[in-house]
Amino acid sequence: MTTRVTLISPAMSPSQRQARFYDGDSIDATGAARARSAAPSLPTSSLVSVSPSVRCRETASALGLDGVEVPELRGLDVGRWRGCTLDEVAVAEPEEVGRWIGDPDWAAHGGESVRDVCERVGRWLDGAQETDGRLLAVVEPEVVRAAAVHAVGLPATAFWRLDVLPLTATDLSGRAGRWNLRLGRPLAAPEPGA
Repeated sequence: MTTRVTLISPAMSPSQRQARFYDGDSIDATGAARARSAAPSLPTSSLVSVSPSVRCRETASALGLDGVEVPELRGLDVGRWRGCTLDEVAVAEPEEVGRWIGDPDWAAHGGESVRDVCERVGRWLDGAQETDGRLLAVVEPEVVRAAAVHAVGLPATAFWRLDVLPLTATDLSGRAGRWNLRLGRPLAAPEPGA
């Protein structure tokens, strides 16, 4: 049995536009409109999961998806940095930022380590191989990164080297504990006449 998982990153939100650590804001009007127009491009799915964040729930809704919130798919907990821009944190705590980006086991900012999120998402992805058919999941960008790291056996240090653009789909197909990966396909409205 081959399992197919499509991870969809959320539509644009103000925190993404400002390079700010996510603080629970909503997707913006442009992001919502793009998600609505991309809805027809989604594959049919037997199961829909959603990260438990405002922007993922709103993106799922704009895409016309009624998904179940899955706690294991929550974004990376950045602790006291939540709501700050990366530039603000880099000025206030340059050594901590450097350590956080360079050491996947470090989490002294009061949040979660990169390795922890990779392991959490990896366990969820391994469990998804029991799903018969296709699973769609609207998830935080960090979840997409962690799934990619896990799926192809990358070291956790590769996490920050994977860019995840808003409203893109990352497809995984798996069988017998092995995954194939296709990264970052833009969701788009179907071509006229298609």
